[in-house]
Amino acid sequence: MSPPPARTWLFDLDNTLHDATEAALRPTSQAMTDYIAAHLQLPLDEASALGRHYWQRYGATLLGLVRHHDVKAAHFLEETHRLPGLESRLRTSAHDRAALRRLPGRKVLLTNAPRSYALRVLQTLRLASCFDAIVCIEDMTMFGQHRPKPDARMLRHVAARLKTPPARCVLVEDTLAHQRSARRIGMKTVWMQRYLRGAIHADGRQMKVGVHPCPKPAYVCARIKRIQPLRSLWCIRDDLPH
Repeated sequence: MSPPPARTWLFDLDNTLHDATEAALRPTSQAMTDYIAAHLQLPLDEASALGRHYWQRYGATLLGLVRHHDVKAAHFLEETHRLPGLESRLRTSAHDRAALRRLPGRKVLLTNAPRSYALRVLQTLRLASCFDAIVCIEDMTMFGQHRPKPDARMLRHVAARLKTPPARCVLVEDTLAHQRSARRIGMKTVWMQRYLRGAIHADGRQMKVGVHPCPKPAYVCARIKRIQPLRSLWCIRDDLPH
């Protein structure tokens, strides 16, 4: 009997492969608020609230701005991800880097961030050579519209482009809403908790992280705090929950 095809690992970037909260996410959030305030002529508090509303409703602030305010996606991404001094703030685990390189199977970066930002992070952290492919928000389009995570249709489309059945894909993520969509189409899901200060259920409720035992939703197959355990998940092949 021939062995099953190699597993395809879909890795998120921010707060999955590196500690992004202070290095990138807070500065990006502020840049988005400044962008909304400037382009929609809103006070900063209203701009911040609108950005959060679109993120909660659509999964990405960008989608709300494009749909309701005719914002050009490329301009928004360029303006909000310049992040001067980013490289000096980036941190990851050397053990995680080594484990990622040894992990068997195909490895794909799947991030809602723009390509220019993703490449800066990967190159600075010496992770670029670990990946066989990179799928960024610019690549997440269907029928002329951006469809970033957690859009289940986009996840199915990514698997088709990779010529891999969803059941052979494992999404390694810190964001639960993305994991729920992945499980819906048959992917395995691994919840990275290493860099989490808090977590949001896929339905929007706040949950405590760091409390033992940490709650694990039914749509999460496994949870980890470092990359090394993924190798044992590989070894048991299809014994992850279906």
